Amino acid sequence: MSPIATPSPRTLVLASSSPYRRELLSRLRLPFVTCSPDLDESPLPDEAPEATSVRLAREKACRGAQWHPEAWIIGSDQVAVCQGQSLGKPGTHAQAVQQLQATSGQEVLFHTAVCLWHAPSAREWAALATVTVRYRTLAPDAIERYLAADQPYDCAGSARIEALGITLVEWVRSDDPTALVGLPLIALSRLLRAAGWALP
Repeated sequence: MSPIATPSPRTLVLASSSPYRRELLSRLRLPFVTCSPDLDESPLPDEAPEATSVRLAREKACRGAQWHPEAWIIGSDQVAVCQGQSLGKPGTHAQAVQQLQATSGQEVLFHTAVCLWHAPSAREWAALATVTVRYRTLAPDAIERYLAADQPYDCAGSARIEALGITLVEWVRSDDPTALVGLPLIALSRLLRAAGWALP
């Protein structure tokens, strides 16, 4: 796909209410605003986790375009998978305990998709970054201490790797480490450049 001319108007919108994605996008030093797409994030029947992530990232971007039809919209979504089972945001302490018990000693794949959508030119760019995280074996008291300290109830997999959750893992492998937090900046930078945005 060939680059197009410098975007006009140069309004960038992050279609997400996540404070983690907002902080990550701010690192690119591009002015942006946010909106909060309200979507059913359930996977479709027989849909692969990677496909779910890409589809939802695109749907969030398209939903954002309903409020900002002239803007460049960024949508992103993450699906975590352990032993073939998707891990959503736990929401409660009990669910977080169950997730960390399930991921103890296991490898978890975090599939994070990003979509850049521009409705006026009917153009879109998308990318998928996968991070593999190996959790160490977690004793029940370690799980409780961690949850009390970090309270990661809004994080898929019940661990804030950018915070104290890093102590729960043996290693992290990825070509795009920011993807683990929820927005793959290496991939997004590539998409923005392809769309004509100037980045260093």
